[in-house]
Amino acid sequence: MSQIVEPQESLCAKCARYQRTCCQDTEIYITVGDIRRIVAHTGREDFYELRTPEDPSYRDQDDDPVWRDHVLRPDGTRRVLKWAESRNCTFLGEQGCRLPLEVRPLVCRLYPYDYTAAGIHPEPAAGCPLQFVAAGAGLFETLRIDVEDARRWHGQLYDEMKQEPCSITT
Repeated sequence: MSQIVEPQESLCAKCARYQRTCCQDTEIYITVGDIRRIVAHTGREDFYELRTPEDPSYRDQDDDPVWRDHVLRPDGTRRVLKWAESRNCTFLGEQGCRLPLEVRPLVCRLYPYDYTAAGIHPEPAAGCPLQFVAAGAGLFETLRIDVEDARRWHGQLYDEMKQEPCSITT
């Protein structure tokens, strides 16, 4: 006799029930490469804007000179995904991100890894609700994020960032 197995609710769905998620209220920096991939997939070009960071600490990137020197423009803005009126990411749907994994912005693919130009940190970035991870399980394993994919995306992100002109701070 076969056993009926109920599908498990994803960690991201649990998170969304209890708090605003990483797809809400977050200013997602996108590279020119991200734009090309998203335009090729969606045919849209109205999904990003230049915006000054709401959080002033964003300008303090001394631990990551590549980020500091290439993301912020001389006028203090950077290219980010637009929000819907609700402050949700423009690509957030009822079932999560509407973009396939390899089309999503690189910073979205990397989250909840924390990183600098030097590499990926072993501990997750702040914000992902670790209390919803099953006892004995790890966050990255629960989210099914392979570290080799993350390393590849990290390298791609920094390669694409370096293609940006340097900001006035350098």
